[in-house]
Amino acid sequence: MAEIPYRYAPDNKIENLVEKHSGLEAGQETSDVVTVAGRLMLRRVQGKLAFGTLDDGSGRIQLFAPSKVTPDFEDFCNLNLGDWIGINGAVMTTKRGELSVRVESWSLLAEARRPFPDKWHGMTDTDTRYRQRYVDLWVTEEARKAFQTRSRMISLTRSFLENLGAMEVETPIFHPIPGGANARPFVTHHNALDLDLYLRVAPELYLKRLTVAGFDKVFEIGRVFRNEGLSTRHNPEFTMLEFYQAYADYEDIMALVEELVEHLAIQLTGSTILEIEGRAIDVAKPWRRATMTELVQESIGVSVDLDTPLKQLRDIADKHEVAYKDDYGPGKLILEIYEKTTESSLWDPVYVTDYPVEVSPLAREHRTIEGMTERFEAIVAGKELCNGFSELIDPEQQRLRFEEQASQNELGDDEAMVVDEDYLRALEYGLPPTGGVGIGIDRLAMLITGVSSIRDVVLFPTLRPEQK
Repeated sequence: MAEIPYRYAPDNKIENLVEKHSGLEAGQETSDVVTVAGRLMLRRVQGKLAFGTLDDGSGRIQLFAPSKVTPDFEDFCNLNLGDWIGINGAVMTTKRGELSVRVESWSLLAEARRPFPDKWHGMTDTDTRYRQRYVDLWVTEEARKAFQTRSRMISLTRSFLENLGAMEVETPIFHPIPGGANARPFVTHHNALDLDLYLRVAPELYLKRLTVAGFDKVFEIGRVFRNEGLSTRHNPEFTMLEFYQAYADYEDIMALVEELVEHLAIQLTGSTILEIEGRAIDVAKPWRRATMTELVQESIGVSVDLDTPLKQLRDIADKHEVAYKDDYGPGKLILEIYEKTTESSLWDPVYVTDYPVEVSPLAREHRTIEGMTERFEAIVAGKELCNGFSELIDPEQQRLRFEEQASQNELGDDEAMVVDEDYLRALEYGLPPTGGVGIGIDRLAMLITGVSSIRDVVLFPTLRPEQK
């Protein structure tokens, strides 16, 4: 067998060949001589005739290899499933009407030295699929399609926001102090500066600095990092879209989010009706809006609000096996009760609105309800899709919120924020009325593709160490 070449020059993609020659009749030959390359996914030998299936990532086509035409016929018959090969030959159809490329010359481009699953068996072990994604994407068509859809979704999202006049920006991943969300950060160390830095848990505070700087619509699509557990909904590194718009409030941002999701569903699936876990869900706008306290009452049949006595809220929490700490105020208790009893049961898209100040350190106070903020979360199929609010713009109020967070941090809450003096300085230069949102791109991809695990939309998810 000839030495493996340093380069190879295909002149066609298989999907284009299939489209171009879809009307060929059985037993027809063409004068179209092509060069294609990809993996050998199936092979069968019938005496002096061999057949194979070539996959180049865009599609699959049959290889037709007669011993009288195909050079090194025996070597061709002994190729491994998964071998990379290059093929040159005429496009034709067999007597059975199978579109094929006749193998008139071929080259081995890379040898698969590990057993490669064929298309009939694929990879059924999910842990192996996630660890060996480089194989999974070849043999599991649904996986390949999910990631192609995710890629298109991000591109469409970027275009949607740019058409609104928004500017895409990049902000630091290393932060001198953690901030922008209540989450436990990853810590690293910069040797030259002898300085601890934190992988960002959110880009929020930097993006709002840019709104102070005069950019009235900004967004960033990028990785964020949270030192939390693994689940079907959580991966320690994930992709976040954050968008901020000057002169807007949370109502404007809710309208934008539902319009974006409807747009993506139509563009990517042709419909606003998606299927998740065998159940249909319609993401057509407008989505329902309901306060957190209204939804809790619907779920457990008990009315709760910030005036409900602490003992009564604790009794409700105990009844529903909701964990809490002695220092939780009514706002935090209501949130914990909601998350345990209500959130996962919300199937159709709903904006959960009006969160307590106690659990919303960056959101502006509600204009009519004391103790509440103009904050919302979109819940779809029982999962949080996004979190947004009318942004807190008063530097004095923001300092008080930061200081309260810092005191919680000192008491052992490693998800609480600390005081960010530079951000407060930026607010002192003036942040106009602003609405903002953070959308989990992975959760959005799960919704659009209909998968139930975040690992099915993250190419290389974080996994526990492989058992040897």
